[in-house]
Amino acid sequence: MLEVRDLRKRFGGLSAVDGASLDVAEGEIVALIGPNGAGKTTLFASISGFVRPDAGAVRFLGADIAGVAPHLICARGLARTFQIVQPFEKLSVRENIAVGAHLHRPARREALAHAEAVACRVGLERRLDQPAASLTVAARKRLELAKALATDPKLLLLDEVMAGLNPTEVDEVVAVIRAIRADGVTVLLTEHVMQAVVSLAERVYVLANGRIIAQGTTTSVTSDAAVIEAYLGRGAAERLRSRREVRHAP
Repeated sequence: MLEVRDLRKRFGGLSAVDGASLDVAEGEIVALIGPNGAGKTTLFASISGFVRPDAGAVRFLGADIAGVAPHLICARGLARTFQIVQPFEKLSVRENIAVGAHLHRPARREALAHAEAVACRVGLERRLDQPAASLTVAARKRLELAKALATDPKLLLLDEVMAGLNPTEVDEVVAVIRAIRADGVTVLLTEHVMQAVVSLAERVYVLANGRIIAQGTTTSVTSDAAVIEAYLGRGAAERLRSRREVRHAP
């Protein structure tokens, strides 16, 4: 469904994405993880059209979308959420979701009806007529997800939708994402909450300094020496190995 090949993006002297490649097959939930500043959000922005990559290829459903405008990519069925949630605060929850619904439903009544259906999918049905400005952090995260889901995506890119949530709220959003995938939407997510990554992702890519340094199951990547050092610093893998050997020594 999604193929990213040797994607590169620089901002002045900073190489934010440096030859990253990844694949997402239809029906999967795939995670992209990495330390702060690894380039995950820039990679998402390059895939979804909000940043034009300097080099590399992005193919979605067989078509090259690198450098295509975000609204055209969204119309093809690839939508994303944003790490910093900024709803239209003077509009109601229903109206916020309807903004996304208007992409394929120009009639106001139809868009509002679809917004209500989407709100039920993400657990916002009781807040439809509340102003977005009144929502808690957790509810705003759900609203961000609903706005993207209202565009009828085939592939949904989720940028840290669980950041700032408590463990109970994380579990609730994990259940929502599983239900979204069960409804036929493929998911690529970037997330620091490992509880969610382990619960959701069949495959994981690890990005560090703009490069994919590991891929595989959550178990395999979290035990990879390069991944451990990307998070904890040079020499961390060896120190952890030595401590394990000491603990298990007779």
